[in-house]
Amino acid sequence: MEKKIIHTHNAPQPIGPYSQAVLNGNTLYCSGQIALDGQGNLVTGSIEEETRQVMKNIGELLSAAGMDYTHIIKTSIFLTDMNDFAKVNAEYARSFTDKFPARETVQVSALPKGAHVEISIIAAK
Repeated sequence: MEKKIIHTHNAPQPIGPYSQAVLNGNTLYCSGQIALDGQGNLVTGSIEEETRQVMKNIGELLSAAGMDYTHIIKTSIFLTDMNDFAKVNAEYARSFTDKFPARETVQVSALPKGAHVEISIIAAK
């Protein structure tokens, strides 16, 4: 199988030597998304606002690969404060109706650009 680089101008551009997402066969691997807007600025405010932007960015990457949230099979959530879990979980849940993906959530000491939440996903057709 040949890997295909997925790129869209509708999601934040990489801030390092990585691809936004890689499609290998029918499986999509998305790099971790933080709450960067289209201009590369971190969305600040509440953890809910950050999470909404992260999920929007993920949606744009899925769309660029011809997929949507129903194709997500695994997510990884990284939080700088586990006390934000319930708020992040509530925003995250808005993107799914049923058949939820597998997931883990871990607390980390810091995230790029001072973000408070980062989410990466694996999706498949």
